[in-house]
Amino acid sequence: MSITQEQVQSALAGVVDPNTGRDLVSGKSVRSIRVDGAEVAVNIELGYPARTQLALIRDLAETRIRELQGAGKIAVSVTHRVVAHSVQRGVKLIPGVKNILAVASGKGGVGKSTTAANLALALAAEGASVGVLDADIYGPSQPTMLGITGHPASKDGKSMEPMVGHGVQVNSIGFLVESDTPMVWRGPMVTQALEQLLRDTRWDNLDYLVIDLPPGTGDIQLTLAQRVPVTGAVIVTTPQDIALLDARKSLKMFEKVGIAILGIVENMSIHICSNCGHQEPIFGQGGAEQMVRDYGSELLGQLPLDMRIREQADSGRPTVIADPHGAVAEIYRRIARRVAVKIAEQAKDMSSKFPNIVIQNT
Repeated sequence: MSITQEQVQSALAGVVDPNTGRDLVSGKSVRSIRVDGAEVAVNIELGYPARTQLALIRDLAETRIRELQGAGKIAVSVTHRVVAHSVQRGVKLIPGVKNILAVASGKGGVGKSTTAANLALALAAEGASVGVLDADIYGPSQPTMLGITGHPASKDGKSMEPMVGHGVQVNSIGFLVESDTPMVWRGPMVTQALEQLLRDTRWDNLDYLVIDLPPGTGDIQLTLAQRVPVTGAVIVTTPQDIALLDARKSLKMFEKVGIAILGIVENMSIHICSNCGHQEPIFGQGGAEQMVRDYGSELLGQLPLDMRIREQADSGRPTVIADPHGAVAEIYRRIARRVAVKIAEQAKDMSSKFPNIVIQNT
């Protein structure tokens, strides 16, 4: 008894991708089905980086197909491919960058830069090509967090080559000035510096560029909203009421300028005593959950108040690199996969599909 393509497709419709919550057929992940007698070959392509999930999804698909009567040899291929997605209307994409992800907070000191670094490294660990732009001109921290020293090279005297740390492309004003030099600049100079760092860096075929924004809703955030093609934003906060007040302002700012809010990350959600294991919500609890309910957003993840996260970032080896199999690194990877899925669910950017029309006198 031979198997039909329709039977295989029906079987795959019963396989739910644990990262998207949708079955492989309705999620349009099944690219091809080939049936030759009892032999079945299936090609599944995910729209988000998922190196750690490929074997799981392949096994789920093979198990469901094997349940079909008469199934013989089964070959399931699972890959992933990231494409460019839509941004604010009227803003063109940056050459060499498919998607730009802004990591923001209303208030300083909530662990935004640490989150940005670990998010970028987690996306890279899942198989994406990733860059980090340190947009905090006054207080750049990514060179230290990613363990990079030196200055960017320039092959043509006009553009900069990105620095590289832990496999991630990086640029920051911190590479261009001494660490103890204060940036005594007014708003226009700061925004010009941001645009130069973004556009004059020769980013090499990035799936995602993570922009670590300074806290607040000032000149840099406004420039980002008006001139930089942002695919989506992640808001970082703590459960503390003061931090949440400012995080809400940051979220509303992105909403007003038409930038998609991908979700909220709650840092320092719980403190676990390293001696006795006692858990205590030092900064309060339930704040991010309430914010998510108020704005119809998503809580991407909650991270503990853990001394090791700070120590690892200060040493230039953030948690995803220093302790890749640990519980905290797994939280960062889950956040990264969820962010990538949310981006993949957005409309694709089709601007490169349209030809340029040139009118000439002949």
